[in-house]
Amino acid sequence: MDLQEMSDRLEITDVLIRYTRAIDTFDWDRLDSVFVPDARIDYTESGGIAGAYPEVKPWLAEVLPAFFRKLMHTLGQVEIVVRGDDADVTAYFHNPMTMDDGAGGEKVVEIGGLYHHTMVRTPDGWRSRELREEVVWKRNI
Repeated sequence: MDLQEMSDRLEITDVLIRYTRAIDTFDWDRLDSVFVPDARIDYTESGGIAGAYPEVKPWLAEVLPAFFRKLMHTLGQVEIVVRGDDADVTAYFHNPMTMDDGAGGEKVVEIGGLYHHTMVRTPDGWRSRELREEVVWKRNI
């Protein structure tokens, strides 16, 4: 592995972390440093929508805080295959979230799965041009 590939892998990992931190902290504008403007995002396996980033970003801002009080992603194994200025990235995730239990308290729901990104090198660094969320398991949902 040469220095460029090591640098690419670190930068791509940082994109993944920015994504999960943006979602977990409801910092929707931070997602602009994760996705290219015309990125495609598919959350249909978890009950969400699929569409272009400009459509999905406001949907996230409306839906996630309405259902979930707190979110906390954990990323696990990450596979990165760099091909010049493109990369295929798969990252394991575990996402526990708290929500209203319907009786005045809260409950924890969880999703485990894989984030499949197609990333591209841009003048501003690596960005995701496509994200597909694959749900492997759910708990309490």
